[in-house]
Amino acid sequence: MISTASILACIVTLFISLIGPVLIFIVYGLKNRRQGVASGWLLGALGFLIPQMVIRLPILNILNETSWFLDFSLNHIFLYCFSLAFTAGLFELAGRFAVAKWMARKKLTYQNSLAAGLGHGGIEAMLVVGMTYVNNLIFMILINAGALDELINHAAMGIGTIRDTLCATSPVMFLLAGYERILTMVVQAAMSMIVCWGVHRGKAGRGAFVCLLMHTLLDSTAMISMLATDMGGNRLTQTAAYAIVYVILTLAAIGSVWILWKLRQSWLAEETEVSNDSGK
Repeated sequence: MISTASILACIVTLFISLIGPVLIFIVYGLKNRRQGVASGWLLGALGFLIPQMVIRLPILNILNETSWFLDFSLNHIFLYCFSLAFTAGLFELAGRFAVAKWMARKKLTYQNSLAAGLGHGGIEAMLVVGMTYVNNLIFMILINAGALDELINHAAMGIGTIRDTLCATSPVMFLLAGYERILTMVVQAAMSMIVCWGVHRGKAGRGAFVCLLMHTLLDSTAMISMLATDMGGNRLTQTAAYAIVYVILTLAAIGSVWILWKLRQSWLAEETEVSNDSGK
């Protein structure tokens, strides 16, 4: 049986990752009408969806079927984790840069740039975590209703493992997934803003480099989690690994909030200067 606490924790994370991005889009869009927020959000979402879900992940799926890539992932686990982090950052950077250049054809503002970042992080949360937690919640309901055992008896592949995993997972772990998604959406918004600001100021290369570096370093925290596995030599306990990863993500999110604030101040200062010059 799945505890009530686990089900409630799953619902909270489902709300954060699936409903939360939509609510943010609606509230931010209503607050900034006629600022290109809707188009910015949709373009930002495409900047994640196409490079990551349509291009990169199918390539990885093909590579995972090759023997040399499987050998590489098993025998060079940390280099493998780094390569995944780097390529994720690179592909998403391509999407961010394309979105920034497209929006710059009309006008890049703080409002539509932030909207692009919220769209990028929001669609990722919805697809990667939200849909997973829809499945988790459905399986939890089936487990408690006793319907999942019937499926297992009919030789449904992998369902027994899913049942065991959900039953063994504590409510805290379900909540941590929601917390991680909040942090990630903030960081994603900041990285998109950095790219947009770089394009806006004619320093696209610098903005792209900072974004790629941030993305790669943060995704490389998967190496820390690997240290708590047999493949990583069990050098850390799972609790210690989770603690380190979430401290890093929390600090990154705090830093991202500061970046967003600083860029907002810079953008407002520039707009004020332009307005004063045009008024002379």
